[in-house]
Amino acid sequence: MIVKRSILRPPVSAEPAAHPAATAGSSAAAWGLVLIRLTFGLLMAGHGAQKVLGWFGGGGPAATGRGFEALGYRPGEVFAVIAGLSEMLGGLGLALGFLTPLAAAALIGVMINAVVTVTGPRGLWVMDGGAEYNVGIAVVALAIAAVGPGRLAVDRFFRWRDGGWTAAAVALALGGAGAALSLGL
Repeated sequence: MIVKRSILRPPVSAEPAAHPAATAGSSAAAWGLVLIRLTFGLLMAGHGAQKVLGWFGGGGPAATGRGFEALGYRPGEVFAVIAGLSEMLGGLGLALGFLTPLAAAALIGVMINAVVTVTGPRGLWVMDGGAEYNVGIAVVALAIAAVGPGRLAVDRFFRWRDGGWTAAAVALALGGAGAALSLGL
C-alpha cells in the first residue's frame, strides 16, 4: 500500500506536541498576560501612591483631599486615602496576580466614581476631559478578572486563576457596590 504525504501538510500525530514553548507556564500568552498585569498594575499602584503617599509628584492625602472636597466628597482626605489605597492595592494585586477579582473590583469602583463625578459629564474623549481613560482602566481590570491572572501569578493555586464569568461578576458587583456606597455617602 502506497501512502501519499503532502509536502505542505505535516503528518498528524496522535501524541501531543512536546515542544517546550507549548507548556502553559512559558507560552507567549502567559507572558503576555504577565506584561499586561505588571504594566497596568504598577501604573495604577503608582497612581494610588500619588494620592496616599505623595510619591511621583502627587499631592498626598491633604492636597488630594482638597480636590475630593471640591467634588463633594466629605471628608475629602478620607475619601482621597480610600481612593488612593484602592488604586495602590488594586494595582499591586493585579501586578502580582493576587486576589485578582478583588483587585479588579477595587479599580473598577474607583473608576466608576471618577466617571460619575468628574469625567462622565464631559463626554467620552480625554481631550475634552472625558471618561475615555477611566472606562479603559475599568475594562482592563474587568478583563483581567474574566480571563484570570494566569499560571504565572500568585493566584495560580486558586480556582480563580483561570478567571471566568464568576470572577468577572464578583469584580463588577463588588466594584459597583463600592462605588454606589461611596457615591451615596
